[in-house]
Amino acid sequence: MKIERTSASRAARPVAAAAYARRIEASSQIEPVDQIVPASVLGIPEAELTPRVRDAIMGLMGEVDNLRRELTQTRARLDEAEKTADQDQLLPLLNRRAFVRELTRYIAFTGRYNTPASLIYFDLNHFKLINDTYGHAGGDAALKHFAETLLAHVRDSDCVGRLGGDEFGVLLTHADQNNALKKADVLAQALHNSPTIWDGKQIPVSFSYGAFELKSGDNADLAMARADEAMYAQKRAARAAE
Repeated sequence: MKIERTSASRAARPVAAAAYARRIEASSQIEPVDQIVPASVLGIPEAELTPRVRDAIMGLMGEVDNLRRELTQTRARLDEAEKTADQDQLLPLLNRRAFVRELTRYIAFTGRYNTPASLIYFDLNHFKLINDTYGHAGGDAALKHFAETLLAHVRDSDCVGRLGGDEFGVLLTHADQNNALKKADVLAQALHNSPTIWDGKQIPVSFSYGAFELKSGDNADLAMARADEAMYAQKRAARAAE
């Protein structure tokens, strides 16, 4: 891979998975009906628990148990739907909408807790040429490999998203501009050391990247606009120097 490094004065995985796990764990802790003693719960003396009363109580408790099971299943389906809505259709990454949501959250944390966070922005160069040369299947393979390499080299607390057709973002927690630049170099080297192999051929992929520290008071649109502007300005300058 041919690598171009760019940087700017400002900078910006889910994380969402942890939230899903917490919800499912909470649902699994619902107390089963067979652990509830009707007499103690309803305050009915054992002597008054005739067979008819007992059957009626158990019937009601069975309905409650069924409702709880349905609630647990509904929560699981909603969690799965939310997870699917957040994921890119092709890659195992957050889609742009979900990434922007996380970006907004990270910016808020920088102001509320005075905790640095940064965005590393990757943009593949001449990606249309890859599609034209190897077909869309080859292009998809290059995107998937690029995404999987990024995921393999970030922390669970970080977020990786696909921002566009050939644009990627990595959100880093507890990372200022200097740390973000170092991490960007590490990721770039990992991508360089792991070329895409598809149909027995190596697909050459070059990319540009930049690191931007998020600042309190920024918003997601502004952070993304600055990232786009700085990235493409540097790419034009690099191409002009070739």
